[in-house]
This record gives sequence, structure tokens and C-alpha cells, in this order.
Amino acid sequence: MPKYVYEFAEGSKDLKELLGGKGANLAEMTNLGLPVPPGFTITTEACRYFLANGAMPDGLDAEVGAKLSALEREMGKRLGQPDDPLLVSVRSGAKFSMPGMMETVLNIGLNDDSVHGLAAQSGDERFAWDSYRRLIQMFGKTVQGIGGELFDDAFEEVKRQKGVVGDLDLDAADHRKLVEVFKGIVAEHTGREFPADPREQMDLAVRAVFGSWNAPRAVLYRRQERIPVDLGTAVNVCAMVFGNLGMDSGTGVAFTRDPASGRQGVYGDYLQNAQGEDVVAGIRNTVPLADLEGIDGRSYAELLAIMETLENHYRDLCDIEFTIERGKLWMLQTRVGKRTAAAAFRIADQLIDQGMITLDEAVSRVTGDQLAQLMFPRFADDVEGHLLGSGMNASPGAAVGKAVFDSYTAIKWARSGEDVILCRRETNPDDLEGMLSASGILTSRGGKTSHAAVVARGMGKTCVCGAEELGIDTKNRRLTAPGGEVVEEGDVVSIDGTSGRVYLGEVPVVASPVVRYFEGEIDPASDEADDLVRAVDRIMHYVDAARRLRVRANADNAEDAARARRMGAEGVGLCRTEHMFLGDRRQLVERLILADTEAEQQEALDRLLPLQRDDFAEAFEAMDGLPVTVRLLDPPLHEFLPDITELSVRVAVAESRGESHENDLRLLQAVHKLHEQNPMLGLRGVRLGLVVPGLFTMQVRAIARAAAQLLAEGRRPRPEIMIPLVGTVQELEIIRDESNRVLREVGEEYGVELDFPVGTMIELPRAALTAGQIAESAEFFSFGTNDLTQTVWGFSRDDVEASFFSAYLEKGVFGVSPFESLDVEGVGRLIEIATAEGRAARPGIKLGICGEHGGDPDSVHFFHRAGLDYVSCSPFRVPVARLEAGRAAARG
Repeated sequence: MPKYVYEFAEGSKDLKELLGGKGANLAEMTNLGLPVPPGFTITTEACRYFLANGAMPDGLDAEVGAKLSALEREMGKRLGQPDDPLLVSVRSGAKFSMPGMMETVLNIGLNDDSVHGLAAQSGDERFAWDSYRRLIQMFGKTVQGIGGELFDDAFEEVKRQKGVVGDLDLDAADHRKLVEVFKGIVAEHTGREFPADPREQMDLAVRAVFGSWNAPRAVLYRRQERIPVDLGTAVNVCAMVFGNLGMDSGTGVAFTRDPASGRQGVYGDYLQNAQGEDVVAGIRNTVPLADLEGIDGRSYAELLAIMETLENHYRDLCDIEFTIERGKLWMLQTRVGKRTAAAAFRIADQLIDQGMITLDEAVSRVTGDQLAQLMFPRFADDVEGHLLGSGMNASPGAAVGKAVFDSYTAIKWARSGEDVILCRRETNPDDLEGMLSASGILTSRGGKTSHAAVVARGMGKTCVCGAEELGIDTKNRRLTAPGGEVVEEGDVVSIDGTSGRVYLGEVPVVASPVVRYFEGEIDPASDEADDLVRAVDRIMHYVDAARRLRVRANADNAEDAARARRMGAEGVGLCRTEHMFLGDRRQLVERLILADTEAEQQEALDRLLPLQRDDFAEAFEAMDGLPVTVRLLDPPLHEFLPDITELSVRVAVAESRGESHENDLRLLQAVHKLHEQNPMLGLRGVRLGLVVPGLFTMQVRAIARAAAQLLAEGRRPRPEIMIPLVGTVQELEIIRDESNRVLREVGEEYGVELDFPVGTMIELPRAALTAGQIAESAEFFSFGTNDLTQTVWGFSRDDVEASFFSAYLEKGVFGVSPFESLDVEGVGRLIEIATAEGRAARPGIKLGICGEHGGDPDSVHFFHRAGLDYVSCSPFRVPVARLEAGRAAARG
């Protein structure tokens, strides 16, 4: 029979899979000799059994009973005994941190008898009744599913009747009254009295914590953070220590470095006469952790020493929860802390300098997603805007949007394409979906360790917390600034998560220093470069030397190619020629496709040729000396034909008026003839090149002439000719032979040798499954994962993402859109097959990827493992792909 329960002293930080992050780290701190209240952890295995079977595993009850008895012996008191009760907390703790997403219940063991014993033992009647009302409130909401607003409203009503605002203004009689009111709410909404038996309280709380693994907010958070669904959560049962025993007690959260900036110092929040949930919930504004030195100097000094011990032990930023009970410091939790993107790079750089980690380790601690966040625009330092007020700079960035005051509105407006700023007094886990939808988050309560701040940092969302001077009125949907300005719902506001400032209206943004660094505008060795730019530069130099996977860019013109090169691209992996035919040129392609005679076709081709030649010459020059893979024309046919509905209306109107319409009628007949029900699977790619004589020949000739012209000028053009949408080797052979004929012909014309590789895109399942045959005629493959994903899944991307993807994500059919991150099991399997068979047929064949997945961090790691030679992505994703390719190589 498996062991389901571990005392803290039996575990370690290496058992996160079994004990969850919180339990493993409580065990680690216990074994380090730090002051941790005793307790035990019920494993994730028990949770998984419960979720699968709806019942606890055999033997768990006895194990919990044995560990509880041991805890009672250690504490010298029994759970809920009337005269001197042992109270415990029941807290969740998954392998990966999920702040606020699952349940916690404090003060278990209190009832109508033991509350008097707690009052007598503590000498503080108010504390005892405050703890009891907290238990009923948390238990009712968490375990019994009663709406939290019922308790909140009752609490506010008691304060209103007494004429006070703060929680601390309520005395023992007030809390005793609240206990009775809360018990009445429980009885009314559950049909039974609040459970008085302490063991029943604990067992029900454990079940509720296990069940909260599948709560909607937890599911949504896991999907956002890509946390596996099958891990389950552990449950930690810990002897209670009390921060609400008076002004010599309190609770707080500390960081060993600033989680927003990464800079070293004393960071955190402290709240006197409070329990831990008060800090995270943001229901009362905290004081900075440094103020603890004046409140309780001895505990402050001990805390700083423990913080140093933990950071040296974990070799990383640590996030610590603690309680002080009448001058005695207790450690309730530690974990490697969530941080902003800027903090991640700064901390990695600092720890290298301090000799705590290697460069390999540093690379493993920063991600492409974080680098992408650093490249977002920000407000200028000298911004001149209408300042409404300021709060705490909880999560950096610049966010502009319409003010909304509840999560439902944030979701609704965001789905309509609006940028929104979610404004709340404080957020709670139920606001998660609204936070995800918003461009930024603004709260009037809470500090850097509040729910809003912690979750926003984890998601990379801009957040300003604790803006007390801004009166946020969620009921009337408005906020009021100190100067009297009123911001109604729908008014635009701008929030600066770096400075904490809040502005009325839209504030202009500027390029981030990191983008300017990649663009070559900031020298990392110059005075203009700050420590963040230097940290990014250090990491990028290391990953560029370490990575095997090359990085190219998708660039359709010289401007994109030049920008990509500045960003570190090692060539162009996809130059889409159909994008060169927009505007006036579209009519030339239309004329070519609809031509009735060879003469009409040739006239259109002759006019297109010099335009294409100039396009290619500019792109080749921008990437001089680096490969440029030119994809021959691959538009769905309807993109270059007149709209059939508009044309039909035009003809009908002309007929009704008796006007001449012979040209429109002839055009309509031609469009009807070529009209397709599913253009994405119709006459496009290589099929268009085979059906429309001279089209691909013209493009190859333009490529050849552009290259020959540059060679004559001493340049080093390196074009590669890519045939799109090939499904069979015969298609490729026809276009390849014609392309090579044109290259020889132009080479002879200019007196140069034009030996450019001809390859194909692998974007159809049949091409992937016959890659061995195709490789005999192709000098390179480039996997077009956008079309390959569509054809493997049978999805039309433009349709399905708007129609049913949201339902598929909510129901867990897939955790992330297959167009966002590669479907490794399906599409990835085809890539692996094509890679193996292609290399078997043609050793040394060059293999790349040019779909949107080329810039997705998780997908880049797959492409490294699959043995591809390069990825290609949009210019601004090039640094992200470079970083992830280096991380993949470092991981091995």
C-alpha cells in the first residue's frame, strides 16, 4: 500500500511531484532547522485517487489519524479540545505554484466550546472570536460552496451599524455577533448546522482542497501557464500560529529580491494583527517590510538572516510567507518566487556575478516569453499626461485601455476587440479570466504581494496595486481621483506598471531599450545601456554560441529583411511573393489568371517581371551573403479574383439600367468558372504554377536576374527557390526542371553561374509521408506548419479560431491552440517522419521550419529535438527563437 502522508521532517525540496511545492519546501525548511510549525502533508497521489474515484484511498484515514496524533503529542494539546485547543490550517500545494487558485482553510478545530478555551489560553477574547468567524467564513465559502459575498456583506453591515471602517475597530462582542450571523448563513444555505466536530472539519477541508484542483479558475490558470492537468495537489495540515493576537503579532510576505525589478534589497509587505490571507487578499493595505524593523527589530533581524539562508540554499529569488506570534517568528512557506521578465534577466545576471549559478543555469531561468515581454513598448520616461494618481509598481509595462470594473465586462469587451484596464478594489481568484482578458490591472488596495500583483507578474500583465488615492467604486462603475476627476466605465486610462502612475486618456508609448539594443541603437558597453540591457546582451551572446539551431526570419520585403538582420536573423526562411502583388499589382495577376490568349498572358507577365526583379534585388541586398528562401506564388485563388458577389451586383445593376456591361459579364463568367468552395484546398501553390503557363517561370527569371545583377556589383546574393504546396514528387520535378532551365539561361545571358538550390515546402500530410521520394528531387525542405496543421486537423484556421476553439480550450480538448504551439503528437510526428525519410534519401538535405510555430518557445524545443537545421519566424520573434534555441541546446 502506498504511503499517503508525510511529516514535514520526512520530506525534502526534491519531492515536489509527491508533496507539492508547498509541502516539499516546508519539509526543506524544517530540515534546515528554521522555525516551521509542525505538520504533515497528504500527497498528490491521494488527490489523484480522489479525483479519479470520488472517494479517499483505503488506509488514508488511518494514516492521517496517526500523523494527527503525533502532531498532538508534539504540541501537547488535542485538535479542538475545549480548554486549550490545537488548531490547524489546511492548505493546498501543487508541484507548480498556482497562487490563490485553490483552497485554504484556517483555524480548523474551533467550535462553540473550544473558542472559550482559546480565549482563556490566549488571554484575548477578541482574537478568539475573530479566529472563529474567520473559520466559519472560509469553511462556508471553500468547503460548503456558499457565495463569499454573503459573508462579506454581513461583515460590512456590522461595521456600518457600529459606524467604523476598519476591521480592527470591531471588538470581541462584534465578532461574537458575526459568528452567529455566519452560522445562520451556513444553516440557511446548506440545510445543516456548521460542523462542530474538529476532525470532521479537517476531513471536509481536505476533500475541498482536493476538489479545488478542478475548480474553473484553477483549470483556467493551468491552461494559461501550461501546467499538466494530471498532477493533482497535495494538502498541508499545519499547526496554527497566529498573527492576529494583537499589535505585537502580524503576518507578511517577503522576497529576497524585488520580484518586479530584480534588484537586491528588502522587499515585501507586513500587516500587524492579521492572518496570512489578509495580506494576499489585499483587504487591508500593508506597510513595507522595512517598517518591521521599527515595529519588531528582533524578528526583523531574524527574518533577514533566514532570507539570506534560503536564497543561498535555493540559489534563487525566494518568496517567503511568515507570521509573528507575540514576538515569535514562524516560517509558513517558501518557494522560488514568480518574477517579472525584467527581474528574471537581472537576477540571473546577478547570480552569475555572485558565483551562485553558471551561465547554463542562468539560461534555464529565463524564457523566450519573458524576452518577448521586454520588447513590448513602454511609456516614455518624460511622459506628459494627465496624472490621476499613483500606486505600487506591481508588474511593469505600459497598458492603455477602457476602464472596466468587473471581470465579466472585461471579458465581453476584450472579445469585441477592445483594450481594457480591469479596475478593482482588490482582485480575488474569481477575477482570473477578467485579468487574462485585460491589457492591465489597477487596484486601490493591496501591495506587491497581493493576489493581483502575484498573478499579474506570473502572466506578464501590467499591474498597479494599492492606488489608495483613487476611489474605485465597482458598484457605480467609476473611479474618483483626488483632484475630483471621475473616470466612468468606458473612459480610457493608461497605467504604468514600472512607475505606478495612472493617467487619464491615452499616453503615447516608445520602443523599449531591449528592442533598441537588438536594433543596434544601444551599445551594451555604453553609458546609455542599463543593467537590464547588459543582462540580456550577456545571455544572448551565450545562447548564440551554444545553439545548434539556426534562426532565420519570415520577411516579404527589404525593410522586413533589414530589420530581421538587425535582430540577429541568419537569413530569410520565407519570402512570400504573394505579398508583393498587393495594391496596383493585383490587377496584373488578375489579368494573367483571366487571360483568354497567350498574348494577353505574356503581356501581364512582361509587366510583372521587372517589378518582381526589383523586389528580389532589394531583399537579396538587405540579406547580402545570407540565404533568402523565396516561396513562389501561393495565394488561394480567390485573393486575386474580383469578389463574385460584388461583380454579380454590378452586372445586375447594369442590366436593369440597360447599360453596357460586356466586360463585367465576361469577367463574371470567368470568375464563376474559377470559383472554389474551399479556396485553401484549391488552385494554389504548385497547382497554380502548373495551370497558369509562365507564372513560376517569370518569378524564377526575376530571381535569377536580380541575383545576376547583384553579382555583377560584387554582392553575394544567396537565393533559394521554394515550390509551395507540393503533394507529389512529379509536381516538384516539373517546376524544378523548368527553374533550372531558366537559371542556366539567365546565367548565360549575364555570364555568371547561377546554381541556386530548389526545394519545397512540406505542408501537406501526403508530402510528409512521401518525403523520401520528394527528397530525391528537392535540395531542401521547409515545413509550412500553418498549412500542415490545417490539413492534419481538418481545420480552416480563419474559421475555427473564432467559432469553436474557445469551447475546445474550455473543455480541455487541447490545452493550447495547435496554431499557437505545435501539435507534437500529430503534426510533430509527421515532421519526424519526413525528417527521417528525407535524410535517408538525401543525406545532408537542409531542413527548416517557416510556419508561425518558428517563434513559439515550446515548438522551438521540439524542432531542436527533431534535428531540424533552422527555424524561421517574424523579425520581432527572432531574438525569442535565438534564446529558445540556445536553451534547447543547453538542456541537451
